[in-house]
Amino acid sequence: MGRALPLTPKKRLMVFAGRSHPELAGRMAKQLGVELGEVELATFANGETYCRYIESIRGADLFIVQTGCEPVDRNLMELLMMIQAARLASAKRITAVMPLYPYARQDRKAKPREPISGRLVADMLQLAGADRVLTMDLHAGQIQGFFTIPVDHMTALPLFARHFRDTGLTGEHVVSVSPDAGRARLAVRFAEMIDADFAIIHKTRPKHDAVEVTEITGRVRDKVAV
Repeated sequence: MGRALPLTPKKRLMVFAGRSHPELAGRMAKQLGVELGEVELATFANGETYCRYIESIRGADLFIVQTGCEPVDRNLMELLMMIQAARLASAKRITAVMPLYPYARQDRKAKPREPISGRLVADMLQLAGADRVLTMDLHAGQIQGFFTIPVDHMTALPLFARHFRDTGLTGEHVVSVSPDAGRARLAVRFAEMIDADFAIIHKTRPKHDAVEVTEITGRVRDKVAV
């Protein structure tokens, strides 16, 4: 008789954190009723990132939590390495949980000879081995189209609206302000949630990280602007 093959472990849910927001990942794991997984992350003297999972993740449904905050490039590279390491360690499915998507504002070529960095990030995530991406309130919804894998695009608007209703910041004395035309639809949606007025700011960018307001459309005088 042939020897029986060993049983493979059942798929299990595991949550791991990069170094951007380990506290957030810990709270998420607690809500899910699981322990935050152990992963060794370090930065070598020359600036390179090191990653190694301390425990077996074979067959796991893996969620890696890492936001695109500062330092953006380090956090992004660390996430890519965690994804590839998980793929090489035979995780069953890998979901990149990115509440803040890095390079989201660079979703198109505004000038000749510029990169589309938001697309590049999507390509790298998929090349590293991500099966799914979960993110929130993208700067531009079309970023979802940069991916060939599923993207769960979530929004915090209902939570914000509930907070404002609970604190009494609703009604005609409140105005939801969009910082530009691209966010107008989102601001209108929020205004409807809290029964508020709506306004939009028209602006120009004379240079990077500089904004000049040219006009405000809507009634904002003596109102609480959100």
